[in-house]
Amino acid sequence: MKKLFFLLFIFTISLSSFAQEKEKQEPAKAHYNTNRFKQLREEVATPNTYHTASGKPGKDYYQQKVDYKMNILLDDDKQRIYGDEVITYHNNSTDDLEYLWVQLDQNMQAPDSKTPDINANGPSVLYRPKQFAQQFLGKPFDGGFKIEYVKDINDNDLPYVINRTMMRIDLPQPIKAGETYQFKTKWWYNIVDHTLARKRSGYEHFKKDGNNAYIIAQFYPRLAVYNNDEGWQNMQFWGRGEFALEFGDFDVNITTPADHILDGTGHLLNRKEMLTNKQWKRWQKAIKSYDEPVVVVTQEEAEKAEKSKATKTKTWKFHADNVRDFAFTSSRKYILDAMGVKIGDKTVIAESIYPKEGNPLWGELSTKVVKNTLEVYSDELFDYPYHKAISVHAKQQGMEYPMICWNYGRPRPDGTYSKRTRNGMIGVITHEVGHNWFPMIVNSDERQWTWMDEGLNSFTEILAEQKFEKGFPSRGFPHKVVDYMKGDQSRITPIMAQSNNIYNFGMNGYSKPAAGLYILREVVMGHDLFDKAFSTYAKRWKFKHPTPEDFFRTMEDASAVDLDWFWRGWFFTTDRVDIGVKGVKKFVVTTKPTTRAKKMAAAYGMKPEDFGPVLFLVDTDSEDYTKDMENVKDPAKDIKILKDFIAENYTPEEQKQLKNTKYFYEIIFEKPG
Repeated sequence: MKKLFFLLFIFTISLSSFAQEKEKQEPAKAHYNTNRFKQLREEVATPNTYHTASGKPGKDYYQQKVDYKMNILLDDDKQRIYGDEVITYHNNSTDDLEYLWVQLDQNMQAPDSKTPDINANGPSVLYRPKQFAQQFLGKPFDGGFKIEYVKDINDNDLPYVINRTMMRIDLPQPIKAGETYQFKTKWWYNIVDHTLARKRSGYEHFKKDGNNAYIIAQFYPRLAVYNNDEGWQNMQFWGRGEFALEFGDFDVNITTPADHILDGTGHLLNRKEMLTNKQWKRWQKAIKSYDEPVVVVTQEEAEKAEKSKATKTKTWKFHADNVRDFAFTSSRKYILDAMGVKIGDKTVIAESIYPKEGNPLWGELSTKVVKNTLEVYSDELFDYPYHKAISVHAKQQGMEYPMICWNYGRPRPDGTYSKRTRNGMIGVITHEVGHNWFPMIVNSDERQWTWMDEGLNSFTEILAEQKFEKGFPSRGFPHKVVDYMKGDQSRITPIMAQSNNIYNFGMNGYSKPAAGLYILREVVMGHDLFDKAFSTYAKRWKFKHPTPEDFFRTMEDASAVDLDWFWRGWFFTTDRVDIGVKGVKKFVVTTKPTTRAKKMAAAYGMKPEDFGPVLFLVDTDSEDYTKDMENVKDPAKDIKILKDFIAENYTPEEQKQLKNTKYFYEIIFEKPG
């Protein structure tokens, strides 16, 4: 009887609401389903045996593997890279491939590059004289790959066609499904001064001591992604939409001047040979130091190295398994410190490399920030699988690669620094080290979807920054995107837009997605459900290539929270979150039938008494309200049918737990935005 009564009560209220809406609404024109809470069907790809409806990789999921063996020469006198490589391509797809697409990202720097002509934001706000002179007055920089040859493994020339930042290699016969193919290439290019236009890779020249610091990436021809989602991902690299890359194993030999300090992706196999005896002992101490960083290459040693240039060279030997890319840094100016970090049952090395111009800020903070980031991301997502993470000081930089990243944060020449510089450095190191999870391991297509790495990483960055320093001014908090979201709609793009077609890149790709995830965690889902779903996505797609649908579906699959309405509004549209309170109504309880109840009963050929013993909520501003209804102080005691029901169906202990609720309130929201 208890269940029957309350079901009837709910049914009555529901019918009343239906009748009320029926009275108010005017006849609507025919339309498609415009309900904002409908399921997300039309907007997303249909699940299949590669990417399933649950968000998991399917039984037919595959990804290609590409292995590289490289010999690299860094020419510090000419600021050039010379290289040769043997590439082993594993065709794990079900398709035969008649050609291969290779990315030539350095061609963005070529004299005939169209990148300077493709800029949705117009001219820069300001230019340094050196930057202005080179961009507008002098000859274009002679950048871009100079390809000397492309050959098969037997030294037969392979025909190729270069289309700006993409090179198609035409094969003598298709690579069959399941087969492996090897070829080799040789190249060189002029290294750009990355401080002129904030390039992702290049060198900085220090005029005072005449030395260079190199941050080298996108330095080798590398395979484009081939998958079931879109075949070859061979969109041009225009400088903004970043990279789509296959996992593989790397063996890299890098020859530099003998007085350089260098580190990069993967295991440095001959570190002991590359360091002095004192430095090697410090390194051994550093990797066992879990409380404070240990300086391995001191500022005194770096300053001494600055004063002369070696005439001899040395070769640094690296090996990396299952990484999507390779990058390195090199200079005679470098200081290096490191410490150990306990992640699960292993020790990971947190490392920082910086010139003296980074001190005292970098020596004080960088490696500690790396350590904190490794710990928090491992707790939130999955344990960091690599053996090290390196933060490199580079002017005006913030860029990520497997196990290594470039970060800004330079004090003034006298060693002082502002709070903004300090916080900016903490934020960028946290963010770029965090990119080891998104997209270095959870390997999304950056060329297509900026938010899948930048947005997810910016959200997790908030958690790490707040752990490092409570109250840190993280950029992903919801209040920081309000002005953007209520701005000029003609200058706002949905998050689900291709990377090169985005207005307001930082807000769209970083801050708004991060704010959305923060809202899901704090308001919509709660910490437990969100954290489980978010880490499930990361673990499912660890060392794989996810799509947006895999993220959306996993978040719902692991939480049982229907979020289609949220994905549609926050990610697929530019709808404003502008909710206002239109009104507040107060209700009291009575057994006297209201006008609404009488009309509803009449519509079904009934009378109010036909419903049996029921209660009604009366709007205190309606014509049904009378002052004597205020005499009901406690409905559970003063209204007989409710009092009798409670006495028959509740134990004395349960009755003590019941609330004394005299008034009920309805808050009416509207969405003007």
